[in-house]
Amino acid sequence: MGKIKIKKIPEKELKRGVDFIGVTCVFFCHDGKGNLLMHKRSKNCRDEIGNWDVGGGSLEFGETFEKGVKREIKEEYCCEVLDLKFIDVQNVLRKHSGKKTHWVALLFAAKVDPSQVKIGDPFAMDEIGWFSQDNLPKPMHSYFYSCFDLVKPHLK
Repeated sequence: MGKIKIKKIPEKELKRGVDFIGVTCVFFCHDGKGNLLMHKRSKNCRDEIGNWDVGGGSLEFGETFEKGVKREIKEEYCCEVLDLKFIDVQNVLRKHSGKKTHWVALLFAAKVDPSQVKIGDPFAMDEIGWFSQDNLPKPMHSYFYSCFDLVKPHLK
């Protein structure tokens, strides 16, 4: 039998969620009174430009779920987490620019102090705002409502 030749791809060329399953923390930041913190996606985002979204980011190698989500909240909104609740895990299969993407999304509800919040990633965010659950902005990120009902009971 002949040897099978396997092409090795340099690690730096691999893309999370496209070349391998990515793990992301999705966080619904709230004030403990039912209000939700959201940001409007800038023209620099890879998709859903101009849509309102909750926070999220990739888990880094060696991070616990909790450390990863707290790091991402600090990076995106410049604040500390007062209370963190793990809600659910979602298998997210989508298409982006004609390519299939695959993410495992860890959903969290995170209570933060509104007076401490500011834009930490102006490259990806045009603006931020606090919204009541019955007065959410539009247009929304396409995946928002598939998670919102799971998180909603934990925003108070």
